[in-house]
Amino acid sequence: MSDSAAPAPPGDAPLCGRRILITRPREQSAAFVGGLEALGARAVVFPTVEILPLRDGAALDEAVRGLPAQDWLVFTSANGVRHFLARCEALGCMDSLGRLDIAAIGPQTARSLEDRGLSVSLVPEEYRAEGILAALDTDRVRGRRFLLARVAGARDVLPETLRRWGATVTVVEAYRNEPVRQGARRLARVLKQVDWVTFTSPSTVNAFMDLLATAGTETRTPGVRVACIGPITADAARKRGLQVEVVAREYTVPGLIRALADFSVPGFDRRGKEL
Repeated sequence: MSDSAAPAPPGDAPLCGRRILITRPREQSAAFVGGLEALGARAVVFPTVEILPLRDGAALDEAVRGLPAQDWLVFTSANGVRHFLARCEALGCMDSLGRLDIAAIGPQTARSLEDRGLSVSLVPEEYRAEGILAALDTDRVRGRRFLLARVAGARDVLPETLRRWGATVTVVEAYRNEPVRQGARRLARVLKQVDWVTFTSPSTVNAFMDLLATAGTETRTPGVRVACIGPITADAARKRGLQVEVVAREYTVPGLIRALADFSVPGFDRRGKEL
């Protein structure tokens, strides 16, 4: 855990004095911390998951070598981009990417591709699997070959729907999420000192609750104020017994920060609406 040391914010900052727990991986938290601090919050970073390479990358390497046989390449996270492109580089297959249509689930994922000089054909209006499906039509899918590079254990709505629409779909795991298993007692102490807990994926929710359970505190979290990056994450939190007060309307970290700031405005209607 690290508690950022930000300068004293102006007293009228929308999140002034709020202590907000960030549960996403540490290497992905810098922009989140900066955005919260700019609005007066104190960010407390306590990662509940780690992003790690695969233990066995044989299937990923086979998928990379098979890129010339694909029509579409779909990424559902910036982590997937990073790990997939690392194998493309290692195997000398970067040139194969230029002929493919590439879909990115959201702007951060698209940016990570464009930063590597790749063109992105599709970024949906809604930043989740259902958004990608809504942006496609059956004529763009039927008879085409899709490669989905994603995290182990992701939802199957995207590949299953594409197959039902007539596509040939290959799903490959590009990386893995591992729950953090140390620091349960420290996390339980931190919860007593923060105003909000934020979640940016179902895996951060489940790892958070599992870690608390090892400290014997999972059943004593009804007072935790929870903010989630989107409805899938919010559903995961509710299934684990958490009361979700804020769900970002735009499923990005900036969107989550804006939702927290809006919720904190005096007189705002605080009935757990999506913001």
